[in-house]
Amino acid sequence: MSKKAAIVGGGVIGGGWAARFLLNGWDVALFDPDPEAERKIDEVLSNARRSLPALYDQAMPDEGRLTFRGSLAEAVAGVSWVQESVPERLDLKHKVFAQIEKSAPADAVLGSSTSGFKPSELNAQGGRAIVAHPFNPVYLLPLVELVGDAAETGRAADILRGIGMFPLTVRKEIDAHIADRLLEAVWRESLWLVKDGVATTEEIDEAIRMGFGLRWAQMGLFETYRIAGGEAGMRHFMAQFGPALAWPWTKLMDVPEFTDELVDLISDQSDAQSGHMSIRALERLRDDNLVGIMRVLKASGSGAGGVINKHEAALRPEKLR
Repeated sequence: MSKKAAIVGGGVIGGGWAARFLLNGWDVALFDPDPEAERKIDEVLSNARRSLPALYDQAMPDEGRLTFRGSLAEAVAGVSWVQESVPERLDLKHKVFAQIEKSAPADAVLGSSTSGFKPSELNAQGGRAIVAHPFNPVYLLPLVELVGDAAETGRAADILRGIGMFPLTVRKEIDAHIADRLLEAVWRESLWLVKDGVATTEEIDEAIRMGFGLRWAQMGLFETYRIAGGEAGMRHFMAQFGPALAWPWTKLMDVPEFTDELVDLISDQSDAQSGHMSIRALERLRDDNLVGIMRVLKASGSGAGGVINKHEAALRPEKLR
């Protein structure tokens, strides 16, 4: 298998994919008609080069070669992986994948970064694309949700492990897959809390990062609640707190209307909270904090730390294994 990947769409996610492959020794061909694409990719790469190697105590492979192609057909020729990361419009994705199918090798993995569409929707007009949904920043966060044909997702998972990622194969097609459905629930409730004047954007972020966010990074949801049940474990927790699900605590089945007033309210609060820093400065702060957290997890092998340990072992020269 050639270590060559094509990235179609060079935004935040496409740029993150390019960085993940490049820093793991793959050559990357990128196609994006945006005249600003090269500048944007360079900025993402700068962040990735600064942060990803800091996760490891072992040298990473020599960086691959990045080339910008003038057409989609040129970009996907002779590659082993194609990652589509264009805007979330199904008609656009159909058009892009039709072109990819014509020019990409028959044995290339065709992945879509879509956060919401299912493989059956992507392939409604024929095709063999799978969902390979990552999380931002793609060059640091290991999770990739895979949805689609079992043989194709299996091949994809092997490649993804080789670049230090954690492929999670979704058992059934479902809108928005797994992680974004969970995020959507928190997002909806947060919108209501701001709209109803219960909390500001900053106060909601503090509630997450000072409390359950720290637990989730190492134990997720169910393992956290297992501990909350004490020595009797999950069964006791559910018996004790299960009835609370019938109480009107949340508004998860409803969403506030996105009026101009609500958009202004949230935007103004967000500006007051974080407007003193540029987006690039916030990205670097995020990346430094993620590296620190994941290096702590590395010591115990918990969560993302276990993924890094396995990848680092594979990076060691043969004589040191």
